[in-house]
Amino acid sequence: MREDPHGSTRESYSLLIKGGYIRQMSQGLFSFLPLGVRVLNNLQNLISEEVEKLGGQEVNVPLVSSIDIWRKSGRDKWVGKELIRFNDRHGRELVLSPTHEETMVELIRSSISSYRDLPLFIYQFQIKFRDEEKTREGLVRTKEFLMYDSYSFHRSGNDLNNFFPRVFTAFGKIFKRCNIETVTAEAGLGFIGGEKSFEFLMPSGDGDNVVVGCKNGHYRANRDIAVGSKKYMDGNPLAMEKVETPCCVTMDKLSEYLNIDKHRLAKSVVYFTPDGLVMAVVLGDYEVGKEKLSRYLKAPVLRLAANKELIAAGLVPGYLSPVGNTDNIRVIADDMVVKSANMVFGANEENFHFLNVNHGRDYEIAEITDISLINKQSTCLFCGGPLQEVPAIEVGHIFKLGDHYARVMNLVFHDDKDRTAFPHMGCYGIGLGRLMDVIVEANHDDRGIIWPPHLAPFKVFLMAIGKSLSAKKLAEELHEELGDMALYDDREDSPGVKFKDADLIGIPLRVVVSARHLSEGMVEIQERKNGKITLVLREKIKEAIDSLIGKE
Repeated sequence: MREDPHGSTRESYSLLIKGGYIRQMSQGLFSFLPLGVRVLNNLQNLISEEVEKLGGQEVNVPLVSSIDIWRKSGRDKWVGKELIRFNDRHGRELVLSPTHEETMVELIRSSISSYRDLPLFIYQFQIKFRDEEKTREGLVRTKEFLMYDSYSFHRSGNDLNNFFPRVFTAFGKIFKRCNIETVTAEAGLGFIGGEKSFEFLMPSGDGDNVVVGCKNGHYRANRDIAVGSKKYMDGNPLAMEKVETPCCVTMDKLSEYLNIDKHRLAKSVVYFTPDGLVMAVVLGDYEVGKEKLSRYLKAPVLRLAANKELIAAGLVPGYLSPVGNTDNIRVIADDMVVKSANMVFGANEENFHFLNVNHGRDYEIAEITDISLINKQSTCLFCGGPLQEVPAIEVGHIFKLGDHYARVMNLVFHDDKDRTAFPHMGCYGIGLGRLMDVIVEANHDDRGIIWPPHLAPFKVFLMAIGKSLSAKKLAEELHEELGDMALYDDREDSPGVKFKDADLIGIPLRVVVSARHLSEGMVEIQERKNGKITLVLREKIKEAIDSLIGKE
C-alpha cells in the first residue's frame, strides 16, 4: 500500500500495513498476510530454540474452556469484562480463554503423581482473547492475539526459584536475537496472580507502560507498583471544623477554593470488587495504585463504584469520606494520609468538607498500607536519588505463581516421603504480534522495515530490471535455485517501484539482474541495512548470499 492507514500515529503499524504484513479487520482484530505469517513462524522457531534448551515440550490446548475450571480456581470472579462467556447448544457455559493457567493444570493432572514426574516444563503458541476496553493502534494491544506461553511445575518453592532465573536469561536471549533493547522491571500481578512478576520492556515514546527507575541504578519497577520516598505533613492538631465548599467535587476545585495545597487534601475513591465496595484514601496530589490495592485486598479492583452504589452505601458522590462513615464499607488508607496532620476530608454531605482532620482523634482506619502511585516528588528509597519515568512497551512477562493454582484446584503429587504435596508453578509469556510490532519499531528507517535476517520473511528480494529477456531468464533460474530463500518480484512495474517496495518490505538482501551487469557475468546484491552494493559472479551468488546473511 502506498498511503499510511487513516489516522495512524505509529510508524511500526503503518509499515506493517503498507508492507503487506497485516490487515485490520475490526477494532482490535487483525489478519496476518503471507509475509506476516512467515515472520510469525520465524519468531516461533526462535523462541522454541531457546525454550527447548530448558527442557520445554510443546503442547497445544483449546482456546475455549469450561467455566467450571475457572470457578475451581476462583478466577471467574477475578476477571471482569475481558472474559467472554457463552453457552454451547447444550447449555454448558464456556469461556474464550484470556490465559491458560487453569487449562494447563487440568492438562497435566493425569500426568503427575510422584515427585519423580517433576519438574515439568510445557509451552504452546496459542490464540488468546481478551475483550480489552482500550485497544491500541497496531498490534501492541489487541483483543485477539497469538501468544507464546509456558508453564513450569516444580517439587518445591526452592526448585521454582532455581528454575526462574534460567527462564529470565532465556527471555533476554530471545529479545537480543530479535534485535531489540529491553529493560526488566518488577511488575504487577494483575488477574494472573501469584507471588512476584517481572516484565521485559522496550523503552518507547509510544509505550503504554511506565518504568520507574533510580538514576543511580539501584531500583526499577513498573509504575503500577513502584515505591518511593513519602512526605508527611506535620503540625500540631488544630480544631476540626466543617466548612461549606460549593461544587468542589474535584481536588483541583477544592484546592483552589480553599487555597490549600493538594498535599493537605484527602482523596477518597470507592471501587467495586468481588467482595463488595472498598474505599481507598490517598493524598490529593497522588493517585490510587489499583495494582497495589489489589495486592493488599487479594482480590481484583474491577471498576469504580457507580453513583447509585455509593448512594446505596450511604455515601455522597463528590464528597466521599471515611470520617464517621466506615460502618458500611471497607476502608484502606495510604500511610501518608494517616501520618499527616490537619487534613481536609469530605464531609459525606453535599457541598461540605471537614478541615483539620487528624487520624486517631477524628477518625480511625484499621487498614493502612502503601496504595499510592509515586509522583514527581518521590525519590529512591535505597539511595535517595531522583526517580525517572520512562515510557515503554511490554514485550514479555514472567510470573512466580507459587502453589496457589495447585492448592485451589487440588493438583497434588507424592513427595519422596510419600506425603501429599502441591507443585509450585511459574508461567512465562510473550505476545508474538506485539513482538513483531516492536521489532519493526526498533528496526526501520525512512524507507521501510529492516528485518534481522533470521526473522525476515525471505532472505532475498529478487528482481530483473529492464526489458532484457536474458536477464529475466536468469532471474527465473535464480528463483529456482534459491527456492524458499527468495521472494521473486516478477511484476512488469518500473525499477523504481520495485526498489521502493523492496525497501518497504525490508528483506535483508536485494538481488538485481540487469543486462548491464549480465554482460560481465555479474549480479548486483544490495544490503538493506546499510545500502552497500556488491557485484558477484553469477556462479558465486549463493555463496555470496550466505556470506552476507551470515550464520546466527
